[in-house]
Amino acid sequence: MKLSNLFGLALIALALGACGGGESGSEPLPSGEDITVTEAELANNPFMEEWTTPYGVPPFASIENGHYMPAIKKGILELRAEIADIATNPEAPTFDNTILALETSGETLDRVRSTFGNITGTELDDELRALQTEIYPMLTREYDAITLNGPLFDRIRAVYEQSDSLGLDEQDARLLELRHRSFVRAGAALAPDVKDKVAEINAQISSATTEFGQNLLAATKAFKLELTDEAQTAGLSPDFKASIWDDDAGAWVVGLNRSAYETFMTQSENRELREQLFNGYRLRASEGEHDNGPIAIKIAQLRAQRAELMGYASHAHYQLETRMAKTPKGAEDFLLRVWRPGLERAKEERADMQAMIGDEFKFAAHDWWHYAEKVRKARFDLDENETKPYFDLERVRSGAFEMATRLFGLTFKPVDVDGWNAVVTSYDVMDADGTHLGLFMTDMYARDSKRGGAWMSTYRNASNIAGKTIRPIVTNNLNLSTPPEGEPTLMRFSEVETLFHEFGHGLHGLMTKIDYPMFSGVDGPRDYTEFPAQILEHWTAEPEMLAIYARHYASGDVIPAELVERMRVASNFNQGFTTTEYVAASLLDLRWHMLTPEEAAAIMDARSFETKVLVEYGLIDEIEPRYRSQYFSHIFAGGYSAGYYAYLWSEILDADGFAAFKQAEDIFDPETAARLKKWVYQSGGLREADELYRNFRGRDPSIEPLLEGRGFAVEEAGGGT
Repeated sequence: MKLSNLFGLALIALALGACGGGESGSEPLPSGEDITVTEAELANNPFMEEWTTPYGVPPFASIENGHYMPAIKKGILELRAEIADIATNPEAPTFDNTILALETSGETLDRVRSTFGNITGTELDDELRALQTEIYPMLTREYDAITLNGPLFDRIRAVYEQSDSLGLDEQDARLLELRHRSFVRAGAALAPDVKDKVAEINAQISSATTEFGQNLLAATKAFKLELTDEAQTAGLSPDFKASIWDDDAGAWVVGLNRSAYETFMTQSENRELREQLFNGYRLRASEGEHDNGPIAIKIAQLRAQRAELMGYASHAHYQLETRMAKTPKGAEDFLLRVWRPGLERAKEERADMQAMIGDEFKFAAHDWWHYAEKVRKARFDLDENETKPYFDLERVRSGAFEMATRLFGLTFKPVDVDGWNAVVTSYDVMDADGTHLGLFMTDMYARDSKRGGAWMSTYRNASNIAGKTIRPIVTNNLNLSTPPEGEPTLMRFSEVETLFHEFGHGLHGLMTKIDYPMFSGVDGPRDYTEFPAQILEHWTAEPEMLAIYARHYASGDVIPAELVERMRVASNFNQGFTTTEYVAASLLDLRWHMLTPEEAAAIMDARSFETKVLVEYGLIDEIEPRYRSQYFSHIFAGGYSAGYYAYLWSEILDADGFAAFKQAEDIFDPETAARLKKWVYQSGGLREADELYRNFRGRDPSIEPLLEGRGFAVEEAGGGT
């Protein structure tokens, strides 16, 4: 309900930079278009009514696609009036009449925007897709009209320059600091003519990133691998076969959601079909009407142009300025410290699989999943079909809740709340003292209307301003295959880790003690915000946790200790592949965003560019980067541009952080958990990320636990992290 949430629209890709240049003081920029909306258009619109639903969730059943645009327009008009009141206030600028007023503006628009953004991620249809192409550029223009508004910035700067004498408490001072920083980095201090150019580029980027995401969803939805003959299902487990059977098609149908893809690539004995699915996955959105290659190039070019206008060497230099890595070189040097041992291990893994195949054929990229599983089974006597019966979704989710109870004293009560889809389940989350922390809603299953991957989001952020306490509505989304009716949802262990990961993001949003939405919940630099999610992955394989949640779906028996030991021994198996595919994508991301305008303009083909980059780093032919450019939505349709490395950087923190529990010889150690709760999950962006981590850990993190955790030798830093 706050203006700060408008500033964080991921799909608009609004990350800007500033290095000064020119004076502010220009007149407020126009929004770029006249916006009107009539009372008739707003009649019976749920967004214009008070929501009396449980926990204040959106009344999903009452919201129609036609309600969004009128409500967006109404929200924009209200926001414009609020901003005008702040910018033209005849009174001297103060914290309350400028900074706090900004923080509490835009309530209607935020309510509509957050609902629209979440629904288009889970229930997208053609009508909503068309609305995206109108709404997001419109919001971009409004954002620019605010952040590039000269008189408004003059007031913010006036308050900021007297901050030391205002007697602000820590949260107020942080809000002022971050608000001033956000305006400066958005270009508020630039000359008027440069502001105009930046605003135009922002609008183009908004349209391009929206188109990229829509193309990817359409291309993903369009690909289907149909198996019409029983012989084509050789190797597939009964539960997986049941989950992909399509009555309408009269066949087994495999799409491109990651869960189904990995399972088929691992289990299928049909090499030709594995290659078909592999090519469908890696080549999606790379040709025809949904070709994202030209759009990726356009986005990179626009970002490079904008960075130059803002005074930066590249978009990556801007992005990393406020992050823990600081510079593109800092991020690249760090990645290469992990890349080198990971690539060498991957080459060893490739040799092992070729040895198993012998002279029958030359091992190829589409063989990796299948033969890695064969080697793992032969070497460790471990088959994922042996472990999956112990990872039933309901028990895994209950295990995550129990972990949060033991660590942080939280409780999760199932509640009957109508969600956006029938599969949504909801929980009232309470703190140790019984205080309501928020509503937690989960959507676990893949469908054609839902974007791929796994993510956490919010329908409402927490705030506590002027005595009005509002707790968040947090969501977790996965893309598991839907089992046949009445059958359990059995998970691969990697999917268990993903559930715990997103649950960590959820806790970061739910447990916040920060009053201001601008830095409450999931906040901080991208290479820090993955830490609260990734650290929880460490609990998944601990024997104490497995005893809690890893029970056979049919018998209820706890996973046998000898099976747990085999899992532990095999835990670093295939780590070369896992590391290399991830780091390859991270390096590719950096190189796209280290381009100067001249370098970006010279790129004619996205595939050729990425091939050149990956060859330079020495990627072997048998490994694809986790994301190819044309379906790399993290960086071309989301908020991770020049920041995909963040997952691995955060692994420095999570590996080192979990080591504190191991050193305490108790994975639920109360003292360590209390520090983690206070300084990480409750603190949002209260302080800079490195300070928050030091307050939890008592020192700076070390990279050694990361390398050791992946089974790699610890080398001397070759450039530092």
